[in-house]
Amino acid sequence: MTGNFNRPISGAALTRRRFMTATAAGTAALAFGGRSAFAADDTLKVGFISPRTGPLGGFGETDGYVLELARKALAGGLQAGGKTWKVEILDRDTQSDPSRAGQLAKDLINNQAVDLMLAVSTPETINPVADACEAAGVPCLSTVMPWEAWYFGRGAKPGAPSPFKWTYHFGFGVGEFLKTYISQWNLIETNKKVGVMYPNDADGNAIRANLAPALAKAGFTIVDPGAYETGTTDFSSQIALFRQEGVEIFNSFPIPPDFAAFWRQAAQQGLTQQIKICQVAKTGLFPSDIEALGDLGMNVSSAAYWHKAFPYKSSLTGVSGNELADGYEAASGKQWTQQLGASLSLLDAGFDVLKAASDVKSKAAVAKAMSTLKTTTIAGKVDFTSGPVANVSPGPIIGTQWVKAPAGSKFALDYVVTEHATDPNVPVGAKLIAYNG
Repeated sequence: MTGNFNRPISGAALTRRRFMTATAAGTAALAFGGRSAFAADDTLKVGFISPRTGPLGGFGETDGYVLELARKALAGGLQAGGKTWKVEILDRDTQSDPSRAGQLAKDLINNQAVDLMLAVSTPETINPVADACEAAGVPCLSTVMPWEAWYFGRGAKPGAPSPFKWTYHFGFGVGEFLKTYISQWNLIETNKKVGVMYPNDADGNAIRANLAPALAKAGFTIVDPGAYETGTTDFSSQIALFRQEGVEIFNSFPIPPDFAAFWRQAAQQGLTQQIKICQVAKTGLFPSDIEALGDLGMNVSSAAYWHKAFPYKSSLTGVSGNELADGYEAASGKQWTQQLGASLSLLDAGFDVLKAASDVKSKAAVAKAMSTLKTTTIAGKVDFTSGPVANVSPGPIIGTQWVKAPAGSKFALDYVVTEHATDPNVPVGAKLIAYNG
């Protein structure tokens, strides 16, 4: 930014070209307000795709706050490969539409030339983004969906080498759900009859194929009326079967509108009275889902891929779990959700990849750094060197429950940890209460 602009210019030397050069330089200096400038080729572009609106909007509700924390942490640039890089995070909302997720990814790849893609929350978001990145040769990191639905749901075959070179995923899988559910369900005496409602989608099909047989092997009787279609409004036949079979545990992986419809009908038709454990995944993760059910949401069991009780700090921002939750509540006036730590863990891991890459502008080098990543995020350990399959690093899912908040609380609900089989570092904070307890 020095040079001709700062050197005295004589009248004779002030040609039209030098006048324009000086003016342009002065405008640039004013635009940067005196701060040090980065050249265009000193900028790293990171795409961040999540569902901020639509039926899956609960997963993205806190992303604005998390992205603000990340941008503040990166305001002075990112140190990688011996130099400082300016960082642009280009966040996009899928509106809960898988087709739109894929289109957004292609736009970020083709028109924004992102160096790294981050995708978070549910197969409807992650799989189309990962597929677009795999096809284009762009490194992509994702979290918050069962890894089996990500790996096998995108065409990988059991026992065969991974077909993926550019895409990586970390977080819970069926094995973690199995450990958590066995641990959680053994906390209360039941007849071990489990009524399951798994939708006809990537999550539901992966869970039906892998989790249900493992639960049966562990001594639970699975009552499965078959896959239902998302958007179903009448669940009378499923409810009748569950009542007839006397199920005392209910388990489902629905989107919020489907569970709300089912659970209200279950109450009207007498099923909820016999349920001792209502264990819901995908729905039941966020306070808004449970509050919408009124009294029917009290004592619903859930599972947390992150909780403010997790004893880890963000490698990107330095905040702890409690600091993250408290900061969000102060800024938004809303109750903290587990998505805060999950989305921040993705940013933690993503920027740790860039710091570890031998050349951040080489997509092959970034993908290689991802394949060997070993780090600790606010949600715990990420390690791609020891996963169940290549391209996957498993992570915890912790047994939890929604209970009435203690007197004096700002919010109606409290979200308590009831078991910790998949990460004993997370403290158990409460005893599981029977749904009708």
